Parts: sequence; structure tokens; C-alpha cells
Amino acid sequence: MERSGGDQGPHLPAPSLWPVGFAVGIVCILAGLVVSWPAVAAGALITVIFGFLWVRDATTEHRRMDLHEEPAGGPAPARRSVEPIPAHKGEAAMPAPHDEAEIDRFPRNKFLEGATLGLGAAIGGIVTLPVLGFAVLPAFTDQETEEVDVGTLGDYPEGEWRIATFLEDPDAGEVSRRTAYVRNNGPLEGRPSFTVVSNRCVHLGCPVQPGGPSEEDKKKIVRGEGGTQVELTPTQPSNFGCPCHGGAYDIEGNRTAGPPVRALDRYEFSIRNGRLFLGKTYSVSEVQGEGKDARIKRYRLAGPGQHVDGLESWLYPIQPPE
Repeated sequence: MERSGGDQGPHLPAPSLWPVGFAVGIVCILAGLVVSWPAVAAGALITVIFGFLWVRDATTEHRRMDLHEEPAGGPAPARRSVEPIPAHKGEAAMPAPHDEAEIDRFPRNKFLEGATLGLGAAIGGIVTLPVLGFAVLPAFTDQETEEVDVGTLGDYPEGEWRIATFLEDPDAGEVSRRTAYVRNNGPLEGRPSFTVVSNRCVHLGCPVQPGGPSEEDKKKIVRGEGGTQVELTPTQPSNFGCPCHGGAYDIEGNRTAGPPVRALDRYEFSIRNGRLFLGKTYSVSEVQGEGKDARIKRYRLAGPGQHVDGLESWLYPIQPPE
């Protein structure tokens, strides 16, 4: 059906692939929240690029209407003033519309398109944001670990190893029981130095065992501040090994064989009033040197099987703090 003036109507936007690319970018962002931050960045870049192209394509017609082109021969000559014609002598200002003609007073398709997209975005945000909040935020909050008193400095003779077993959170009970291998390295710059290695294998999390005799008959129980109960067992390891899949580590926790991807995790420690306190654990890429002379490449605590350096660390899914 023709509108007055010969224009074809209604005008519909030309088909475009930009919305598809925009949707792909959004999907990449959501998937990246599970996979890795580089994937989130790539999705954001795709979204911005295709969103810009989509908006640019959708507003082409309006931008053309606002464009005033001059004739090829230069600016149009000034019009001569013309004496107005009386209304009773002139012709009709516009032809009378036919009964079947449709007069567009505003572009309804543009309004409906924008309203649909806006309403869809609002509904998507209302539905998605609370779900993401309840699913993601708890993993990133209240993750601080309190220090655990594991006895006095006298309970750890210099140069000897002790297997320390304790409850990281007594209120949680046995599920928080942890084991650490503790060695007193002697003084370093006038202060005591300790090596505190976690017994969690960095392959799949199995308990690592000391590669040497443990003197069970000399096990003793010490009590820390707040009633913390710690079992201390003397041991003489030459290395550490995982009985599950054959992971092997040297005396400093460096991987020497098997499937583990890095060195054993370690505990932070502090000394107050002659007592040893263990804090949160952290991951280690490798240890150079031994004892108090060791140099450690430290990273935020990673999960079993997760690389902490190199290209592999960028490809591993994002993990919540532990």
C-alpha cells in the first residue's frame, strides 16, 4: 500500500548480524565468569564492538535525515522575497488524503523495537542479578582464617620435624582437622624461622605422608590458647610422598615426580609470647634453597591440580578464595 507522496511503508530496519555478535559477547562474559578472567575480557570486547555497530546501524536513517548536503555548484542562491498569496486565492496547502491512505505520525516500529529491547533488558537484569549475587558472592565473603595456636617454641626443637594435627575451626568439628609438617629452622636475623608445609597433595588433595620414620610412641598433646588441642609427633622425613597417585616431593615440598603441578602449599606463621601460630595457607610455585635460606615464589592459595604460574594458570577456571 502506498502512502501519500509515493513513499513505501512501513519502513523496517534492514537485517543485521550485529545483534547476534552482541549476544555472543554476552554469552562469553557469562561463561568467562566460570572459566577465566581473560574470557570475560574477550566477551566484553566483543560486546562493546558489536553493540557499537548495532547502534550505528540502527541510527543510520536518523543520521541521514539530519545531514544537509549542499548542491554541487556551491551554496544555494538566496531566495527572492515573494509577496504572499491570499488564502482565498491560493491552492490547498496539502492534497486531501485518500480514504485508504495511512499517515505515519511517528515511526512506530522504532518505538516498539526500543521498548521491547529495554523491557527485555530490565527483566533480564531483575532475574539474573539476584541469582548471580546469591550464587557467587558467598564464595568471596567471610573467607578469613583465624590463626591457630600450635604450642610453644620449646615444643619444636631446632632442626627437627613435627607432625602437627589440629582443628582449624574447633566450632566446625572434625571436618576442619588439618595436618602440617613443621620444622624449626633456627634463628634468622635474630628471629625464629620455621618451615610449615601442608599435607594436602596438590594433585587431587590426598594426604601426603613423610618419607621416613615417625615416632608414634613419642606423640604428645599440647594445648594452645583458647583450649586448642594439638597432636605433635616427631618424624624424620627425607622427602614427602602421596600414596594415592605417586606424587613425590623433596624435603622443601618441591615436586620431584608424579602428577602434581607445583610445590606443596605452605602455612603462614607468626610468633607471639613465645608461642607459634599458624595462619592461612598459600600456594608455592617452587622453593629455591633449604631451611631458613629458602627463597619461595608465593601465590594466592590455589586448588589441587591448578597451575599458579605459566600459560596454564591463565587457562584454569576462576576459583573462589579459600
